[in-house]
Amino acid sequence: MPRLFYTLYIWLVFVPAMLIITLAMGLLCLATAPFIGPRQAGRLCAVPWARAGLLLSGVSVSVEGQGHAQPGQSYVIVANHLSHFDIWVLYGYLGMDIRWVAKQEVRRIPIVGISCVALGHIFIDRSHPDRAIASLRAAQQQVSDGTCIIFFPEGTRSRDGQPRQFKKGAFRMAADLALPVLPITLSGTRDVLPADSLHLSPGHAHICIHPPIAAHGTSDEAVEALLQESRERIISGQSRSGVIIAQ
Repeated sequence: MPRLFYTLYIWLVFVPAMLIITLAMGLLCLATAPFIGPRQAGRLCAVPWARAGLLLSGVSVSVEGQGHAQPGQSYVIVANHLSHFDIWVLYGYLGMDIRWVAKQEVRRIPIVGISCVALGHIFIDRSHPDRAIASLRAAQQQVSDGTCIIFFPEGTRSRDGQPRQFKKGAFRMAADLALPVLPITLSGTRDVLPADSLHLSPGHAHICIHPPIAAHGTSDEAVEALLQESRERIISGQSRSGVIIAQ
């Protein structure tokens, strides 16, 4: 019976409320971003939007390792990807000025897509490698003065909670810009909303921020070493959270 009540709440209260909040925050973002810039517009619009979505869906968030991210330092952030809720969790509670590297399809979402453009997020057209590379080069121009670029290096959400192979784009960018990589482990979001599902449940999400990893050189070997160390740290965070990692 409680599950039935929660399902009714989601469709009769949560979904309409978030449509209204998304519209309002999107319009506010479009009106203010040209004047106050993406950083302040994100704090004014995107962070409250994300926190409202989590609050109304009954999802609490805890953060571990905040001291590993130094104020004013730019990072290439990499995180595992379990659920659409990852975006709300990171945007709402990471507490950093971030620019997302997202799939081109996100740009087509009404209100959300155009607001993301106003906030300076980067869209990758994975069906056209040349365009994807040009987008990543444009993203490099935004990484300064504490602004960070955030990637889901698996490329898409894990369907079973197990870590997928990482793509090299984030680590190549970190090496080329001589920026540290900041690995982050997310846990709990798959229980809230699994991939390819509309079965939403209240729950708890956890952000584990690992110590940053310095980039040492731009060779293929250095980039691969950066990738592997980042992946190992993210997996170690999943193990500590109780996720069983298949061998």
